[in-house]
Formats: sequence, structure tokens, C-alpha cells
Amino acid sequence: MSKIRIGIVGYGNVAAGVVKAVLAADDMQLVAVFTRRDPDTVKLQEGKAPILPVSAADNMTDAIDVMLLCGGSAKDIPEQGPYFARSFNIVDSFDTHAKIPDYLAAVDTEATRAKKTAIISTGWDPGLFSVMRLYSEAVIPDGATYTFWGKGVSQGHSDAIRRIPGVAHAVQYTIPVESAVERVRSGERPVFTPSQKHIRECYVAVLPEANKKEIEKTIKEMPDYFADYDTSVTFAPLNELFEKHGKMPHGGMVMRSGNTGKNLQSMEFLLKLDSNPEFTGSVMTAYARAAYRLAAEGNYGAKTVFDIPPVYLSEKSRETLIEELL
Repeated sequence: MSKIRIGIVGYGNVAAGVVKAVLAADDMQLVAVFTRRDPDTVKLQEGKAPILPVSAADNMTDAIDVMLLCGGSAKDIPEQGPYFARSFNIVDSFDTHAKIPDYLAAVDTEATRAKKTAIISTGWDPGLFSVMRLYSEAVIPDGATYTFWGKGVSQGHSDAIRRIPGVAHAVQYTIPVESAVERVRSGERPVFTPSQKHIRECYVAVLPEANKKEIEKTIKEMPDYFADYDTSVTFAPLNELFEKHGKMPHGGMVMRSGNTGKNLQSMEFLLKLDSNPEFTGSVMTAYARAAYRLAAEGNYGAKTVFDIPPVYLSEKSRETLIEELL
């Protein structure tokens, strides 16, 4: 059986996770990694594949079955999604929730016109958490759904701290408030403010001349990031941050509690991740398999995780899945 030929746009932490997942899949092979950087300066952490400039992808439409877009959601994917959907079946992890409808429409226009299949916003949130929210609301319609994130490193919030003058490096953890989790678990249907659901822990290394009091004040008063939360700031040497906070763990849970008749019912879906980007890359790779299969059926256009039959994600056959898992 021929293998699914995978291309990757961008090579950062998520792309490194994709490479690991592709290498572990018997039905896939890595064809090339495309980068905006000088290809000579990029080296794969593991595996072997040519590293090429992004412009080279235009000449490889017949060599790649699915292209995985591993850039950032702020600037990269909104442009790359519609562009690459004109020539390739694509998968991405676009995670700006509020902008998903518009992005989906833009990709769908190009993919449908080109007779390509695109699966957008895969990963775990949006992605697997989205599916679990749908399942839980469908089976417990009289109820309330809650999503808690963490304990884990927030890349966006960490970056916001690192942009403060005088900060050498920073890592920010999002942590669920345990009492809020227990209230949901007990069957309550509370209405939470953001600060009632999560707290934020910041670990910061500063430059020698920096004013720690001013930096702490700036962090805690930062609108849209920390001002509305119980936020702690701990200063530490740079080497300690890299040693103790160098990984990128994350996770969280989707919870729903409600009633069927007079009976209380609850559902929980929990993730504990040592590596957020590596797990995201693994989810993207599973959806690449689905994109390949949908395209082979002529099912073109842009899709979300809601549109994908679970059986299309697995390397195993439908018959094997029914025998082993059903």
C-alpha cells in the first residue's frame, strides 16, 4: 500500500511534533519541510527530509498528498491556509477561536475551487476539546459545559511578559481553580468570571538594570492578560527558568454536568500533556490521514473536526477498529 506523502510548512515546536508522529506512522512518509528561513540554518531534530524554501512548494504539488501548516495563528496561518489550499490538501491548527468562522470560509473558497480538502483548527483546543464539548452537550442537553485549561504554559501570555522592557525571559502557567472544578463536579451550574476559573503564575528573569517592582506592577495590570486574574509573579535567575521551566506542559478538561429527568449526570474529558506542541503535532498528523481519505473520495472544501468521521483518523481499518474498540 502506498504511503501518505506529508509536507510541512514551518519548522518550530509543533512541526517537530508532526515529524515525530509521521515517523511513527506506518502509513506515512515525510517528503519535505518548507521554511521561510535560510534552509541551511534549519536542522531536523530527528528523521531525514529535504529542507526547502517555501517557494519550492509550488513545484511539488504532485509529490505531496497533504501539507501540514505549522506556523502561528496570529499572522502565518491566516495567509498560508487559503494560499496552500489552492494547490494542496491541508491541515492546520488555527486556534484563534473568534476568527474560525471567517477563516473557515476563506479556506473553503480556495479549497473548493481547487478540488482540495482542508481540515482546519485541529489540535486539542480547538480540536479534541471541541469534539468533547459537542458530544457532551448532545447527550446531556439539560446541562452546562465548562472548559478548564492547565496546569500549563501559555505561550501567548509568556510572550506578552517577555515584551516588557527589562524582561530577559518569562514563563506563565495557567492553573485551574480547584474549588471551581469541584463546584462543577458536584453538579452545580455556576457562572464564573475568568478569575474564578483560573489563576496565573508568572516566573520572570530580568536584566540587571531592571526595576522588579515596576515589572511586577506592569504584569499584574496588563489588560486582557492578567488584570482580571489572581496573578503571582516570581523572579528567578535566567538559568533557573530554563532548568525548571524549560518544558511546555499543558492540558485541561472539558466538563459537563446536567440532568436526564431527575438524575444528575456528568462527563469529563481530561488531558495532561508533558509537551503541548508535540501533542498538537500528533493530533494534526491524525487529521492528515483523514484529509487524505476525504480527498480520495472527492469530498473537497474546508472541514472542521466536527465534520470528520472518527474512523478516518486511525491507521487501522474500520473492521479492525470495530473488532478491537467497539
